[in-house]
Amino acid sequence: MSDSASLHLPRRVDINPKPLGVSLFLILAGALWLAQAVSVKQAALFVVGALLGLALYHAAFGFTSSWRVFIADGRGAGLRAQMIMLAVGVALFFPALSAGTLFGNPVAGLVSPAGTSVVIGAFLFGIGMQLGGGCASGTLYTVGGGSTRMIVTLLAFIAGSVIATAHMPFWTSLPQLKPVSLVKELGLAPALLLNWLVFAAIAAITVVVEKRRHGKLVAPKLPAERASTWLHGPWPLVAGAVALVLLNFATLALSGRPWGVTSAFALWGAKAAAAIGIDTASWTYWSTKANAAALAAPVWKDVTSVMDIGIVLGAMLAAALAGRYAPKWKLPLRSFIAAVVGGLMLGYGARLAYGCNIGAYFSGIVSGSLHGWLWLVAAFAGNVFGTRLRPLFGLEVERIKQTGC
Repeated sequence: MSDSASLHLPRRVDINPKPLGVSLFLILAGALWLAQAVSVKQAALFVVGALLGLALYHAAFGFTSSWRVFIADGRGAGLRAQMIMLAVGVALFFPALSAGTLFGNPVAGLVSPAGTSVVIGAFLFGIGMQLGGGCASGTLYTVGGGSTRMIVTLLAFIAGSVIATAHMPFWTSLPQLKPVSLVKELGLAPALLLNWLVFAAIAAITVVVEKRRHGKLVAPKLPAERASTWLHGPWPLVAGAVALVLLNFATLALSGRPWGVTSAFALWGAKAAAAIGIDTASWTYWSTKANAAALAAPVWKDVTSVMDIGIVLGAMLAAALAGRYAPKWKLPLRSFIAAVVGGLMLGYGARLAYGCNIGAYFSGIVSGSLHGWLWLVAAFAGNVFGTRLRPLFGLEVERIKQTGC
């Protein structure tokens, strides 16, 4: 059989070759350099970050848009995908965290105090998600995908993060519980069962709400089929959810702790502030042993920073493969203001809440941390408020037009 007859798939002509080449080169060159300059594990984490960026983009796995369309229009496919992600996540993470080791290496979850700062920080973060146009992971992957508006959000995100570190002594002095791990407090089996029941209940609520609003479950709209859906996208939401879980688990195996995003933003902001003469090293937040070491070390030795850069490059690769890498530099004033305000709230809120939608919500819950559940409730409330604010800034709130009588 001839080559031309062996495949009956249309030839793709819409790949963006230049950003594809640039992103591939930077990912490969970056991994090789990190393997030499830091370690093979650091290089592997950089590649995991790139794969996370690709998965986020190809599955359009946006926490912000999923919450908004449920709040505004009752469509819950995105939320149900998140519950699948968390259900698979606890099944993988809880046994490893209960044992304290994974593949012979020590591991620990992201377990933080639950208290006042988490409630206020997550609520602010929720508002920022809707005004800024993305969450932490969403900001990175849309920047990598060519969104110029999200560059503004990212810069403001970084600024808000470092400002929050200056105020952390006040926020941590407010009432809060000690860090609580449900795995340690309840035991492995009860913790798993409790979490699965809550995930199932949330998914069931979304089904009830969606059927009341639309009379049926609304199938997510996907672009036309491509020659290779898995390579060029789009992916089903559930496929994206499973990919994120597996890559988060790979992060746990390689780094000894789950995936996080926003601590790097605070670090970048603190380094930038120090470069212009601000003595960030003297701030209480940066005087702890771990944070002081991170501030003194080069950025490429920080796991979160390396993975965040990988996410941007992986999303750029995905956008190029999808033929959708086309940055536009025009940004309406109201949208610009929303990006700045939203970004500042995202950064400030994430520090107060000990993490974002990844570090506190996703990785917090799969770590068994009580603060992850508190974050979810407070951030969802912030999203409700933020969704109502979006029209004031000329931002869309997606709704399906009702038909029939």
